[in-house]
Amino acid sequence: MRVTPVLQGISCLSFFGLVAAAPSSISSKDVDLSPRGGLAKRAPTCNTPSNRACWTSGFNINTDYEDNFPATGVVRNYNFVLTEHDNWVGGDGLPKKKAMLINGQFPGPTIRADWGDTIRVTVTNNLLVNGYISHPFFFRRRSDSRSSSIHWHGIRQLNNNVNDGANGITECPIPPGASKVYTFRAEQYGSSWYHSHFSSQYANGVVGTIQIDGPASLPYDEDLGVFPITDWYYGAADEIQHSLIPPPGAAPPSQNILFNGSHVNAQGGGSYYRVKLKPNKRHRLRIINTSVDNTFTVSLVNHQFTVIETDLVPVNAFTTSSLYLAVGQRYDVTIDANASVGNYWFNVTLAASGLCGVTEIPFPAAIFQYDGASSTALPTSTGTAPPDSRCEDSTTFTPVVTRSAPAASFTATAANDLDVNLAVQTWEGQQRVYWKVQGQDMNITWDEPTLEYLAKGNTNFPDRYNVFEVPQANQWSYWVIENQLGLPHPMHLHGHDFLVLGRSPAVADPFSITPRRFNITADLASLKFNNPIRRDTTMLPGNGWLVVAFRSDNPGAWLFHCHIAWHVSQGLSIQFLERVQDIPQTVPLNSIEPICTQWTTYYNNSPFKQFDSGLRM
Repeated sequence: MRVTPVLQGISCLSFFGLVAAAPSSISSKDVDLSPRGGLAKRAPTCNTPSNRACWTSGFNINTDYEDNFPATGVVRNYNFVLTEHDNWVGGDGLPKKKAMLINGQFPGPTIRADWGDTIRVTVTNNLLVNGYISHPFFFRRRSDSRSSSIHWHGIRQLNNNVNDGANGITECPIPPGASKVYTFRAEQYGSSWYHSHFSSQYANGVVGTIQIDGPASLPYDEDLGVFPITDWYYGAADEIQHSLIPPPGAAPPSQNILFNGSHVNAQGGGSYYRVKLKPNKRHRLRIINTSVDNTFTVSLVNHQFTVIETDLVPVNAFTTSSLYLAVGQRYDVTIDANASVGNYWFNVTLAASGLCGVTEIPFPAAIFQYDGASSTALPTSTGTAPPDSRCEDSTTFTPVVTRSAPAASFTATAANDLDVNLAVQTWEGQQRVYWKVQGQDMNITWDEPTLEYLAKGNTNFPDRYNVFEVPQANQWSYWVIENQLGLPHPMHLHGHDFLVLGRSPAVADPFSITPRRFNITADLASLKFNNPIRRDTTMLPGNGWLVVAFRSDNPGAWLFHCHIAWHVSQGLSIQFLERVQDIPQTVPLNSIEPICTQWTTYYNNSPFKQFDSGLRM
């Protein structure tokens, strides 16, 4: 068992059902996930182009979803079938050596629901057996890439830890030939995504988007829907993973950047993804970085973005010319189509340092096309390059619903300090890179997830599980993360959004400075405790520090990890064991056993064994 923090402060094959009746309210303290609902018309709503702040009776943009949310009585049912394809030709016209797809498509189906609906997804694993790894050291080894688990990124999962989808933490993986049903409530609203949390699959294509309709902080006319942007690799993900052996141990550049699955390729084939704009209308766009490694800045030539939501948290409208997105981050923005009718580049720009991603495609871009403009012509203006992000996401946004942590209760001690470092160690005669938190790289065991330990009444976790206890209820838990290397990391928390209280300033070359430790005397004044930006993913600066806080109001084992796929594979994760004494009352621990039994039978007879941390690569 690891340290306990200081806690202080205040207490294709898819379909969906539609709302049958106007929603009532439900307390966030009493979440009922039983299937109810059916096929009928959506409930009456006061949400109109001129008044997006309103939703329905008793619910609007000022409603705090942590206190209550609508009880629509609707279940949105989806069926996901995972399949494996060799030399699959993607949306840029070039083959990917190994693709793993949901319902035969990339990205996978978009989950669409209303605020307060129940979402039920049946995941069937029909993945095939992988071939031998081609890397010279591993030509006689295989890694298991046939099993799966699906994580619903950013979804709170209140009192529902067992449906979080983090294999080795909340469940055993789904073995080939088996199915699992995930059920959770849309307590929040906005834009997010889902992805495999099992080893290499995420980089092979097991990913899709989520759109939960609800109120917004600014009126708009048209909803353009989800707009996922991702790096893309033509190689098989497990081969890339195994190639990260020093020297050099660095991740390879992506071969492309895809916009909703499409783009041109470096050889001149493929096609640009086009988004249609209606002149003189205001459009909502849901930008999602679903990348494996690359983070980037987005901008639309001759247009501005007005941000209305960050990671499922509505914010007061804020207008900017460009936005930096870490891996896993989302921005809901509005775009006023008030320029001349024509075609405009939507540009992706990577940081000049290369420290937060590199791609081989020279000018990643999509085309935003006004109605009436040519559907074949390319834009003529490349626009002005946005400021270099220096791998730093903005913290200037103000949430609509206020949430503050008591400054007087903040402490910075060894109990709530998380040191991030890198180590090169020898494994079976070869050097490997490991990312360590407090001196330990995470290495979970697929057939003994954390919740199964608890189901057996065992809290004696191995050190490699990187368990940090958060025992007290409804208290603010403060965490200081200190990065001892120059590479920045996008840090993501399951089961919560967190307050970003502050971070050390970004520099052009973090390798040129010594690691900056958090100094409570010098740095306390820079922290913002009164309604700071709130989200589930933010950047940890290279050779710098980050301070976050979350309230212990959701019992469970919640993963906190770097969202760079390769770094998770190399161990850069911990898990917060939150209110362990309350988990049996909120989580049906016996529900994990059927899949665990199937998984164990499969794994014991499989030649494919665990190679990495076991978590999403």
